Formats: sequence, structure tokens, C-alpha cells
Amino acid sequence: MADLAAIAASLGEVLHRSGIPATPERQARFAASVVDIAPGTLDELYWIGRVTLVSERGQIEIYDKVFDQVFRGIIDFDQYLRQSQKPMPMNSKHADESKPASPSTGDRKDGNDSAGSAATPGDVADESESSDEPAILAAVSETELLRDRSFAECSQDELNLIAALVAKLPLVPPRRASRRSARNNHGNELDMRATIRTSRSTGGDPIRLEMKKKKERPRRVVLIADVSGSMEPYARVYMHLMRGAVQALHAEAFVFATRLTRLTRFIGQGKPDQAYAKVAENTPDWSGGTRIGKALLAFVRDHGQRGVARGAVVVIVSDGWEIDDPLYIEQAMSRLSRLAHHIIWVNPRKASVDYEPLVRGMSAALPYVDTFVSGHSLRAIQDVLEAIHRATDSTQIRRRAA
Repeated sequence: MADLAAIAASLGEVLHRSGIPATPERQARFAASVVDIAPGTLDELYWIGRVTLVSERGQIEIYDKVFDQVFRGIIDFDQYLRQSQKPMPMNSKHADESKPASPSTGDRKDGNDSAGSAATPGDVADESESSDEPAILAAVSETELLRDRSFAECSQDELNLIAALVAKLPLVPPRRASRRSARNNHGNELDMRATIRTSRSTGGDPIRLEMKKKKERPRRVVLIADVSGSMEPYARVYMHLMRGAVQALHAEAFVFATRLTRLTRFIGQGKPDQAYAKVAENTPDWSGGTRIGKALLAFVRDHGQRGVARGAVVVIVSDGWEIDDPLYIEQAMSRLSRLAHHIIWVNPRKASVDYEPLVRGMSAALPYVDTFVSGHSLRAIQDVLEAIHRATDSTQIRRRAA
């Protein structure tokens, strides 16, 4: 049986391609609500998606068609409920349904038994009378609170839910211009050969100028996470982001506490539990002390200069606490900045209102950082993903002063 949350994640992607702006934030909210509410029928799943993914009434018709396209015949809810062994969280009216039919655009129940009639999803009056929506909205509100909560303040169950959502976040790679060009009517460079070929049909007169544009290719992404004791609650969540990046973006993944460990080979392989067990097995210094500078110097020496960091977007996740001389960090970041295209530093401590980068390690690194974000919560991880996506050739590099 396919995982319901995984299948639900595909709905947001198809909606986005169909013209509905299903942002990563809305997709994460939808996936969180699916996990929270555990819908018992396609009707219930329909309303969860409509409340969380649709922002305008004019989008409802497209949403209905996409929903049917994604879910019709894919999920057997009777089987899903038997396997999950969870009670249906919504009204018990669905208990008498022997086999719920897939909701169609013109035939969905509004959740009110007294009405006894079908309602069109686009009807605002029927929508307001739905008895299911208050429960859905309440669950969404709880999820919203969780999205803004720091990972350090979450319970283990909440961290497990957040980790599952992070693993399903859509990752969009940064782009870089290739050396090769392709014919493009909106290009900014004259395609002389194509122009001459076209002019043959007009007696050699180049009446129409053909243009070309550089092709784009994905830019390499490198993630380096601090797994020392001070970063423990954040590191476990970022392991899921690393796994997703390795699988979706072919990224490179490293962790460090007192020494650097490369995870790329096994974090993206097999089932998640097996991959994370392998990570723990190969990271004996997990939750230990922190030697950021020496770990970054090892990365530059053993991997960065050999091509891993060259022209890449490098993401470093650390609070900047350093037990060694911060001069090591300054040396490593100086060398790394000359190799990498863009450096993103994720520091959960930045989320504090009165935060100032006074820690010696952080103040030594900051002059070489292009983008500085907190990444302390589920919502803040969106800033990390956005920073990765925006680190393209058009990015204006502006080093931040300490």
C-alpha cells in the first residue's frame, strides 16, 4: 500500500503545473493535515486539500479536476484504514459506507446529513454549512502552530511528524548557465548560423534575426551539518532534508562534530530507517564537541579543492559554537568562498529576537557568508530551500560584514 502522505504530496505538484499556486508552504500544510487528521474517505481528503491548497474561488474547478486525476482509483480507503488501524477522526456517518466512491467534480457530499443532497464544491453556502470543515480548520491551526515552533521545543512525536514532512518537501535545484547555447526567440545573443540558414529562403537577405540563449543546468548543492550536542534537535530534522537533497538534487552530504564524515554514499539509499542507522554507525562523534574550523578545513582540503565545492551552493548548518581557535574557521571560510558560488549558513540561534553573532566561531564565518538564515522551524526551512533555489547565476554576491 502506497503511503498516503506521499501520494498526497503529488497533488500539490500537479496543481502547481495546472496553474494553481500551490506553494511549498501550502503543500507542507496539506501534508501535515493529512497526517494529523488521517482522512477516512476521499470526501474528507478532498476538503483537507481544498481548505489548505485553494486560495480563490476561481481555482475550485481546476482543483476538482486535478484531485480526481490524482486520486481516482489510486487509494482504496477501506484497505488504508484496516492497515493503519486508526479510528476515523471525523463524523461517524462514513462508517456505513461499504466502499466510498471517488468524489467527482459534480457529486461531493457537503458533510451535513440533514441536507441529504449533493452539493457542488463551488457553492459557498454549502461550503459554510459543511460539518467537516471546522474539524479540518482546527487541525490546520494546530499544524500552523507546530510549523512555527522551534525544533528545540518540540516533543519527540512532534519531531517525528516534522521530519516526515521535511522529507516530502519539494526541492528545486539552483541553475547555472551551460557553455552550450540553444536557439531561443527570447535569447539575448545572435545565432549567426541559424540566421544565415533562414536567409536562404529570402534570397540571402537576413530579414529575420535568429537568437540563442545559454542552456541551463542544475548547479551542485553541498550540505554540511553540525551534529554536535548543541545542535542535536536540529540535526535529526536536517538529516531528512539531506536525504531528500541527495535523492532529488544529487547533492553531497557531510556532517561533523569533532571530525568530518561524508554521508552521500548511504544516506540516500535504501529505506529511511536503514539509511539513518547507517548514518549513526558512521558518525561516532554525534552529539560530541564542536570543531567547526578543522572540519571545514578538512572538507576544503579533501573534497572542495577536488571539485565538490567548485561552483557549488554550499549550505552549512551550525550554531557557530567552536571549541578551537576561530582562526581555523576564518581560514576555512576564506578558502571555501573562493571555490563555492554561494554560501548559505543556517544558524537556529538567529531566530532569537535579540540575537547578535557574537559567538567567536560565527563572527569569524559571517564575512564569507552570502545568505544567513535561521532554519529553526518547519516554516524557517522554507527560507533555506528558497535560498538554495535562488542561488543562480543571476545572484548578486554580497558578503555580509561581521
